[in-house]
Amino acid sequence: MQKTEFPKNFYWGSAFSAPQTEPNGNLKSSGTNTIWDFWYKNDKEKFFEGNFAINNFKENYQNDIKIAKQINMNSLRTSFSWSRILPDGKNVDKEAIDYYNKVLDEFDKNNLTPFINMFHFDMPMWAQEKGGWTSREVVDAFAYYGKVLFENFGNRVKYWFTFNEPIVSVEGQYLYGWHYPNHIDFNEAMLALWNTNVAHSLVVKEFRKSNAKGEIGIILNITPALPRSEDKLDLEAAKIAELFQWKSYLDTIVKGVFPEELINKLKEKNLWPNIKTEQDDKKLFIKNKIDILGVNYYAPLRVKALDHEPDWSKPVTPNTHFFDIYTMPDARMNIYRGWEIFPKALYSMLKVLKDEYGNIKHYVSENGMGVQDEERFMQNGVINDDYRIEFLKEHIYWMKKAMDEGANCIGYHTWAYIDNWSWTNAYKNRYGFISLDIKTGERTFKKSASWFKKLAIDNILEYDESIIN
Repeated sequence: MQKTEFPKNFYWGSAFSAPQTEPNGNLKSSGTNTIWDFWYKNDKEKFFEGNFAINNFKENYQNDIKIAKQINMNSLRTSFSWSRILPDGKNVDKEAIDYYNKVLDEFDKNNLTPFINMFHFDMPMWAQEKGGWTSREVVDAFAYYGKVLFENFGNRVKYWFTFNEPIVSVEGQYLYGWHYPNHIDFNEAMLALWNTNVAHSLVVKEFRKSNAKGEIGIILNITPALPRSEDKLDLEAAKIAELFQWKSYLDTIVKGVFPEELINKLKEKNLWPNIKTEQDDKKLFIKNKIDILGVNYYAPLRVKALDHEPDWSKPVTPNTHFFDIYTMPDARMNIYRGWEIFPKALYSMLKVLKDEYGNIKHYVSENGMGVQDEERFMQNGVINDDYRIEFLKEHIYWMKKAMDEGANCIGYHTWAYIDNWSWTNAYKNRYGFISLDIKTGERTFKKSASWFKKLAIDNILEYDESIIN
């Protein structure tokens, strides 16, 4: 067995979110509907086996936070609910402020550093009815929400994050129909992409104006695009895929400059929206860069050139009109999610951050393996999820290799430490160290919980060289 030791005070933990563990639709307390509450009530069959979130973290937060400490985590990332704190977008709900203060009290009692995210796909319905991220009124409302958070919790949170995976909301709502309102419109998608950059920057501006302590950043799902070949067209496809998928955010937020190359490519096709405030927004980007970056990684982004000229009369999407997704023959797959398992891409991404983005302070904010019907692996009352342990070992190894080569990585969070609800997939695939019985709410430790507990307390990864692919 080989060993590699992590720096003292390295952050070991997990991530989850408000809409996936404390949905308003299941509670009698404050808060207005999010798009998820609304969509579930009106289109239940879209959700796997008709299930909505039942984790009820709001009632169980003391016990759930204690569980994190029991497996030696020193940090957790969750989100605060915009619709709970500002049910109408204007008036602060004191009950919600009190609840989140109690959550932070439990973090303190258990010596857990809070990483707090402000938006995890959970657009309030009142905001969606105004146009969601296509509306500048909603952008300004989000900036106000940030101001309220910093006024109420600014001295209690060490790490703030404006968005989790903002490109997913753009894709889900306006490009591919994964999220409500499933409105497919490329120009609106690009407007939403631009506006989420603006919303982020306005919140960073509010943070700098406030007396809040700590640091602020964003969480992005990023991986270098891996081309099918070294052919010129495949390389060009990889380049534009990165512009769409993550450089549209990372360049703007870390370097302060939205990629002009993307704007120009889209203007050639009359696909760039008319943004009257574009020049002022660009000044905002330059002045409001981040302190810390969260990196979500599950699977590589493999692309190839389009095999034929796209039909511009049909609805436009990035991966039908600008590049194509490539599935590598004989790829190692997580068959339950349909995702390739390729840990080395995490190493590549952290090296990109080091070499091309000023070695910005960052942490791995999500990484994990979702598997369906895990009860098959139950022995003596414990789910033997060795597949999860091996998956995490490999990714942690490659993360540490990047760190050994200078990457400024300060922590590693899995998704998630307790099985939770996952959008339209509901409880189909499980990611946790802790199994959740969705009928009784009972929490049961899996084998991986014991493995993680030892990893976090020893601060040492033990691995066999065979895991290095």
